[in-house]
Amino acid sequence: MARTRVSVYEDNVQLSETLGWIIESSDELVLTGTHLHPVHIAEEVGKELPDVILMDIEMPQMSGIEALREISERATYMPKVLMFTVFEDTEKIFEAIKAGAVGYLLKSTSGEKIIESILEVAKGGGAMSPSIALKVLSSFHEPKQNPYGLTEREVGVLRRLVEGDSYKLIAAHFDLSINTVEKHILHIYQKLRVNSKGEAITKAHRDKLV
Repeated sequence: MARTRVSVYEDNVQLSETLGWIIESSDELVLTGTHLHPVHIAEEVGKELPDVILMDIEMPQMSGIEALREISERATYMPKVLMFTVFEDTEKIFEAIKAGAVGYLLKSTSGEKIIESILEVAKGGGAMSPSIALKVLSSFHEPKQNPYGLTEREVGVLRRLVEGDSYKLIAAHFDLSINTVEKHILHIYQKLRVNSKGEAITKAHRDKLV
């Protein structure tokens, strides 16, 4: 069976050497290159043809996320990219995933787990440090922002509008009169500063109100 080819982008020389040693210690992996910055990543990927790239986020001249976008746009060959970083904030996590990363490991990850994660993403899976996975899951449970001062009932009515309910169905759902529903919707329009149901639905989606 062919070994999984791995390139490393890490600006810390000592850590880069350690990662190289970890990769070469596995019979299932082969180290195709180590780099202290990703400025020429498109060309390097074309020469080394790694199956997986282990990519730091903060590097001189170009960040790992910028490098990921660079190979997505310019490289003729697209490897799987596994981010390897100290950052745990959800903004960077989602930015990396949006740019095309298939995994996100913290630098505190053990050598054994690094090898396991590289092999996992090479097979088409994903890999994520447990604390990172928890942050990602938690972010989906964060309360939605309500900068317009909508009441709980108004948010509920707006949600039903977004789902396509008629005034009659909304009234039945909340056990309200149609006249009361119309008043709620008028208040929603005033608070959102819109003039129609379509505008209200668009703003609800854009601002993640429901």
